[in-house]
Amino acid sequence: MEDCIAINKKLDMEMVKTLFLCNRQQTVFYLFITTGSKTFRSRDFSSALGVSRVSFAPAKLMKTMLGTKIGAATVFSAILDKQNAVQIVLDKDVADYEWYGCSDGLTTSYMKIKTEYITDTFCRL
Repeated sequence: MEDCIAINKKLDMEMVKTLFLCNRQQTVFYLFITTGSKTFRSRDFSSALGVSRVSFAPAKLMKTMLGTKIGAATVFSAILDKQNAVQIVLDKDVADYEWYGCSDGLTTSYMKIKTEYITDTFCRL
């Protein structure tokens, strides 16, 4: 996320952090979108959702299910989830942002769009 400091300044917003998580059996998957500055705590995430403890999903599953590598996940990766197996979980702090900033899924380019598009349109498709 340190690399995002220059991007944040250039685009005048804060990049989000997108984590690909799963349960121990690797049968339930989450794309957790939070602020770049927050530390992820599995216990807090699991408690907030009332689900069993989660951990980072393997890189191989991320590539297979979302078509991206570690460090490049974005909410738009969900488009490639053909099985609809991944639940998108958006941190309330991110939902309150005016602007949503994320990578292109490759970490070669970055985008800035209205957060309300993510919450009101994209996640409802």
